[in-house]
Amino acid sequence: MKTIARILICYNSPVSLFSIYNGKPITDDSIPNDLSESGFSKEIHKIKRYLLENFTEVNSFAINSNVERTINKLNAYSPDAIFNFVESIDGVSSYEYCLAGLFEMLGFDFTGNLPASLGNCLNKAKAKTILRSFGINTPDSMIIKIGQSDRFNSDNFVLKFPVILKLLNEDASIGISELSVVNDYDSLNKHISFLKSTYCQDILAEEYIDGRELNIAVLGNKALPISEIKFDGLPKGLPQIVTYDGKWIADSIYYENTKPSCPAQLNPELRVKIEETAILAFNAMDCRDYARVDMRLNRMNIPYVIEVNPNPDISMDSGFARAAAAAGMSYSDLLFTITGFALKRKNYDTKIKAG
Repeated sequence: MKTIARILICYNSPVSLFSIYNGKPITDDSIPNDLSESGFSKEIHKIKRYLLENFTEVNSFAINSNVERTINKLNAYSPDAIFNFVESIDGVSSYEYCLAGLFEMLGFDFTGNLPASLGNCLNKAKAKTILRSFGINTPDSMIIKIGQSDRFNSDNFVLKFPVILKLLNEDASIGISELSVVNDYDSLNKHISFLKSTYCQDILAEEYIDGRELNIAVLGNKALPISEIKFDGLPKGLPQIVTYDGKWIADSIYYENTKPSCPAQLNPELRVKIEETAILAFNAMDCRDYARVDMRLNRMNIPYVIEVNPNPDISMDSGFARAAAAAGMSYSDLLFTITGFALKRKNYDTKIKAG
């Protein structure tokens, strides 16, 4: 039995915007096996197949910067709900919220988060300001502007080492590598120079929390079983962080040696505290339907929210899908649940079935 509904899967056409995505200079002529955009494109047909288990009609549409083409497609297909997988337009992450705004303006119900949440979460400094206003711990930080030419020293740098450097307005760990964690001013200034010249955007410098890394998938307004990133296999001397290589570059040191464990081994009191913090962060950023909250625990087991990720990766091998499975939810049920959120917003009865 299937729900009578027309579902349109929207996703971004894979486009390379930067010459380097993994945050470190190219040292040889090898071409890394990058699974980010190409890997997700291959997932679309699987997602479509699983959605067809529950809905009568499912189609997909790769979106680019041709707005007129997008509007014509949406109006012609007239979906009951859009499953929004769009994370960038022609490689530009900051256009993600614009497309959600277009869906909203055209009157189509869509899965996931609203434009304001997508935009606020993408800007790491703005997100941290919002989180702090709700009393949520997040590491101390400062913005380094692209046009700022100062070399930093003890007179003009307010953070304590070690520090991690991130691109202010990127996600998917773009620009994050083992070089991102710096312990002195020489390394700080060198890596800032590299990031500016390579990515041409502002940088967030953040005090590095040396401790366990946790991911909390939030579905609806409920925390799923907590995942921990295990760094046990990393060679000594490499910072224990989630890098671009670790997510997307097959056969890299980080890809092979940063493994998730779900559910994480936590005492009940700490687990509850982490779950409550995740829900508070989810609501502080005005998230909707689903998001992933990334945290690190300091040496006193105090959770610090690193990022809130609206519309995170939910492909079959993603951490979100793993957390859902740990909660007893099949992948088909996960997709059905998220789609159902959008359908219910238009008072669509997901219980209506076709034979």
